[in-house]
Amino acid sequence: MTKEIDLKMNGEIKRLTNKTFKFDSRIKEGWFSAVYFLKTKKIAEEKVPNNYVTMQFFQKNHSVLCGTDEVIALLHTFADNPEELEIHSLKDGDKIKPFETVLTISGAYQDFGYLEGIIDGILARRTSVATNVYNVVKAAKSQGKQKPVIFMGDRDDHYTTQAGDGYAAYIGGSTAQATHAMNEWWGKEGMGTMPHALIQMFHGDVVAATRAYHEVYPDDDLAALVDYNNDVITDSLKVAREFGDELKSVRLDTSRTMVDRYFLRNHHLMGSFDPRGVNSELIFALRKALDEEGYHHVKIMATGGFTENRILEFEEKGVPVDMYGVGRSLLSLNIGFTGDLVLLNGQPEAKQGRRYRPNERLEKVEYFSVNE
Repeated sequence: MTKEIDLKMNGEIKRLTNKTFKFDSRIKEGWFSAVYFLKTKKIAEEKVPNNYVTMQFFQKNHSVLCGTDEVIALLHTFADNPEELEIHSLKDGDKIKPFETVLTISGAYQDFGYLEGIIDGILARRTSVATNVYNVVKAAKSQGKQKPVIFMGDRDDHYTTQAGDGYAAYIGGSTAQATHAMNEWWGKEGMGTMPHALIQMFHGDVVAATRAYHEVYPDDDLAALVDYNNDVITDSLKVAREFGDELKSVRLDTSRTMVDRYFLRNHHLMGSFDPRGVNSELIFALRKALDEEGYHHVKIMATGGFTENRILEFEEKGVPVDMYGVGRSLLSLNIGFTGDLVLLNGQPEAKQGRRYRPNERLEKVEYFSVNE
């Protein structure tokens, strides 16, 4: 397992380098670049080889920037004559405004221009995930207390996206990630407790499954998944009575199509709210039941379809959730980047509607070889 990496120096996040990223060598061949970029590269080489251009990148939202380290490593790995490029960039984790320039690259077009689309894509995905996580983490803060947010997006996209998405989630402020791959770039390990499959192997006996988990992983904080039988209060009390102070938390993951048996036994409670899934009334009732038997220390984790808006709704109601697990909504790609050529041989030259936008926040990036 990767050793923990100290990403901070003097309170700031250090840049990741080429050693972190596993690039596909076919990038150099133009395999992932739009063909018109490849054609422009060849024309520039043959017709205007002495050009010197500046390309700048921006997006149109208030966002949390991520992907700059990956882009810089990409340029240092695949650009021709990378040591001759002049790169200025913001850093991963910087808050950015609409149309703010986040990155400029200056040099001969044929040396780096064919990477434009790949750069846009890296910045778009990483910034989208980081911003989504940041907004969810912000929503999960109430009365000055930050509640943990666990990034659980492993089942919502192709597995090859996990390392980059996990790093972006870390930049956005998530507390932990579900897989080891999600932690690869920032040097941690994945965390998790039990899936429904474990309870199934014990024929739906939550106590037996929790006991087996505790015996095999005695050093873990003991957390029980309690919605398998669609009776979260009954099963939460069962494990709490069995394990007492050893039980640290219970997790609810009730399907949005199901109504917990607590409400089926208490029909009089229904009528004024949607009783399906992990709803606020169920969590209020669970907290009350645990507290009445003295299990004040047992925390409640809510998972299953949570979004920024849903968490905000819970927090505004004061729902006693202690931590949230969020997946699919964090992977929504709603931020796009644009790369524009804005200077030619030191003079303004850009398509109509675009212009050079200098940004005093940009920092010059020193060249490092792929072997560093």
